[in-house]
This record gives sequence, structure tokens and C-alpha cells, in this order.
Amino acid sequence: MPTSYPKSKLNILLLENINKEAIQVFKQNGYNNITVLKSSLSEDDLASQIGDVHILGIRSKTQITEKILNAASKLLGIGCFCIGTNQVNITAAMRKGIVVFNAPYSNTRSVAELVIGASIMLIRRIPEKNKLMHEGIWKKDASNSHELRGKTMGIIGYGNIGSQVSILAENLGMSVVFYDTSSKLPLGNAIAAESLNDLLSVADIISIHTPATPTSHHLINSDTLRLCKKGAILINYARGEVVDISAVSAALRDGLLSGAAIDVFAQEPSANGDPFTSPLQQMPNVLLTPHVGGSTEEAQVNIGLDVSNKLLQYVESGASSGSLSIPELILPVQENTHRILHIHKNVPGVLSAINSVLSANGVNILGQYLKTNEEIGYVVLDINHDVSKNAAELLNQVKETIKVRLLY
Repeated sequence: MPTSYPKSKLNILLLENINKEAIQVFKQNGYNNITVLKSSLSEDDLASQIGDVHILGIRSKTQITEKILNAASKLLGIGCFCIGTNQVNITAAMRKGIVVFNAPYSNTRSVAELVIGASIMLIRRIPEKNKLMHEGIWKKDASNSHELRGKTMGIIGYGNIGSQVSILAENLGMSVVFYDTSSKLPLGNAIAAESLNDLLSVADIISIHTPATPTSHHLINSDTLRLCKKGAILINYARGEVVDISAVSAALRDGLLSGAAIDVFAQEPSANGDPFTSPLQQMPNVLLTPHVGGSTEEAQVNIGLDVSNKLLQYVESGASSGSLSIPELILPVQENTHRILHIHKNVPGVLSAINSVLSANGVNILGQYLKTNEEIGYVVLDINHDVSKNAAELLNQVKETIKVRLLY
């Protein structure tokens, strides 16, 4: 459907080597003003370039701060081509009426499979054996090598990925115990632990799948590690801030842990080839990977398709399903109408003011859809053809208006 803003004038900026499938989605739908960069941009660089950008695509490195959003005078939407959105100031985006999308499910399987793969490698002590073989040393023995079958997988955070790990682990003959701060329905024969301490005391393998929040910061630390079952294995493919790496290093040296797989770090290099250091380097039975938990070709294709289609649905129809900033609306298509999007501060009387100003000027509302959150409201209006431009100008004058867009 043609929009009031010509596609030829809509500018798209994609950072951090976003999958080519996303680029194809935009091009196939008529959007050709696309700038693609392989790396992230600093705050100052992005702030200086974002003034004419309508759609911004990022992954996990680019930090979207209030300064950047203040410079983004034309920005309609941000697509996070990844699971997490900690890199975006969601509150600031919401207050500016900028939609933010991510892909919370698209790389679930990729991460879950890698957790299971790391579990097998570590419980069989493969990293140590691999290192010796590369050094020309043949050392065949079964000491401290075990099967996963019959062991207990402890999952911290039972969301999309944690529950998928639970299914795979149980299919391999493991028992599963999980801990989550909110009540979750167990899958299969998984058991919910009453506390984190209870989980740590019984788990042979501990797999972390929690977001980075103030309460999860250094959730795994020297104190909690002392509660672990002796010889446990720790896996973190969630967020680097959740684990105190120095404490993990000490626990490995002291024999409290027998292995670890770490894919995420509190401080990560900004680009491939940049130097990386960690207390866990050169330690036996430790797998270190550069934030590749969800980095499979299949996952990146799925993420590219998911986020780009969400952005297009919003740009072309106003639908905001999956939005993390403005309220979610699933919208029907109204034939023979013009559509206006209105984002406003959520205070009493705004909807009445919208209807009053349109009614007073002879604008007939054929369809109206409203959703609010604690701070803003999002209303979509389908109106008669002949007054759409005038109606958009009238709505801009309504007190508490944040953004008005004549869609088509």
C-alpha cells in the first residue's frame, strides 16, 4: 500500500553487519535508500549521522542513548536485530514516540544447542584433551570424564531459551531444575527450585539465561559459587554482567568448579580483531567464545526476517505488535480511508480532545484504535479521504501530542 511519505525518501541505516536477508526485505518492498555498515558507531558519530534517518537497525554493540535520540528528529523506528535491548534507552525512545522492536525468539534454538554442546565438551573434559593433542601429547584416560545422562541441569532463568535448554537436556536423560524470579510452568519433568541456593546445591551443570538488570548484576559471585555442588560446570550465554568473572576464575583454580563456558562479557571488544583479555584465558576446561551463542546462519536469517518485517508493518500500516516502546496494536486494513497515527502523553482527556477537534472540523472517523501504557498512548485513526492532511495538522495542535504521522 502506498504511504504518504514516499519510499524513495525514507532513509534506512543498518549497523553491525546485519544479515542480508533483512536488506532484501526492505529492497523487495521498495526501499532503496539503505546505508549498511559492518561495525557499530560511537555515540558522537551516530548522533551526527542520525538526523535524516527514519529506520535504524542495530545489534548488540551500538548504544542508543538519549543524546542520540535527541538528534534523531526523523526517526520512526529502531530494529534490534538480536534478542536483547539493554543497548537501547527504551524509556527515552518511548517518550519520543519511537518504536523499538527486537527478535526475542529467533535464535533460541541456536543458543540452546550450544549450551548442550558445551555441556558435553566440558563434562568430558574435551578442552584439556584437545590442547594436549595439539601439543603432541597423547593422554587417554577416563578420569573425571562423565556422561550427561543422569546428571542434573540447573537453569537460571526459565524463559524462551532456558525452557528450550530444559527440553533438550531432558531428552538426553538429564534431570532439570530451574529457578526464575517469576512463576513459570515447567515443561516435561522439570522442577522449579524454591530459591537460587537450592538450585546451586544440586546442579551438576548451571546454565544462565537471565537478562541484565540491577538485581541480576553479579548474581553469580564468590558467595553464590561457594554454594555450588563441588565440581559443577558453569555456562553463561546470557549477559556478561550477571557473572563475576574474577570469582569464577578463583572457583576454577580452587576446584569448586570443574569447568566453565563463557560467551558473554561485561566489557566486549567493539569490532572483530580488537584485543580481548580475561582472567579465564589459558585455564584448562574453559570454553571462551566471542558472543556467538545466537550466531548461526539460520538464526541470523530468522532475526533479519523477523525484525525487518516488524519495522515494515509499522511503517506501512501502523501495526506495533512486538513493540517494546509504544503500546502494541494489531490493526485491520480499512479500505477507502486515510490513516493517521497519533502518539501522545497518557493523561486524561487526550482522546476526547482528539475526537473534539476532528468533529469540530467536519472530519468523519471511520475507525479508531487505542492502546496505552503507563506513560504514552497510541491511537490510530481511519478517516474519510478529503480532509486527511488538514486532520493531521489539527492533531498536531492537540495538547500532549508527541508525534503525528499521516500514514496513507
